[in-house]
Amino acid sequence: MAHIWVGIVTILIGALFCFRGNVALRAVMAIWGAFAGFWIGAGAAAGLSGETLLGGPVSWIAAVLVALLFGVLAYAFYALAVVITMGSIGLGLGTLLATVLGVENDVAVAVISLLGAAALAILAITTNLPYLLLVIISAIGGAGAMVAGLLLALEIVGIGVDEATVQQTLGEQWWWTLVHLALAAAGVAVQLRSSARKDLQREWRSAQVRRA
Repeated sequence: MAHIWVGIVTILIGALFCFRGNVALRAVMAIWGAFAGFWIGAGAAAGLSGETLLGGPVSWIAAVLVALLFGVLAYAFYALAVVITMGSIGLGLGTLLATVLGVENDVAVAVISLLGAAALAILAITTNLPYLLLVIISAIGGAGAMVAGLLLALEIVGIGVDEATVQQTLGEQWWWTLVHLALAAAGVAVQLRSSARKDLQREWRSAQVRRA
């Protein structure tokens, strides 16, 4: 029976990430960042004040403040990382474009490269690309967990089976790949629809406030 319960729990966790992953993943990142910040702040305060770890108010205050700081940074870091990544890709594309156009002046090449970086960075911000990537990644990962849970619950694979065996099973039973893709697509659709509904609600509330 153990494999059935493990499979059910895996399916439930996978469903959470597949259909609510944009909220769950960012919350997990923020909590983990706050947890790390708490101990870093406590350790730094203890080292500077000579107190034992969490042995006085200074250590506790520093731990809480650093936890809040790290939690906020962890929550926003994903978006920042995507913007930086897109900017670096734009830089490379700008340099490639300058080469294709036969631009030899170093200043001109640098300008074109920077324009490419700025263009893709702005694209990432204005199209809410970090959010879209978070949705897609969480939906794919959550769908994979749901498929793994189904394989366990149906006793197709056992607990603790290695990755190679799972991949072999998926290769032999190709329809599980279709299930994975269908769940991932459904997860993306549900998350984007939920986000669109929240945007409409915010717009409606703003309109009501303006009328009042």
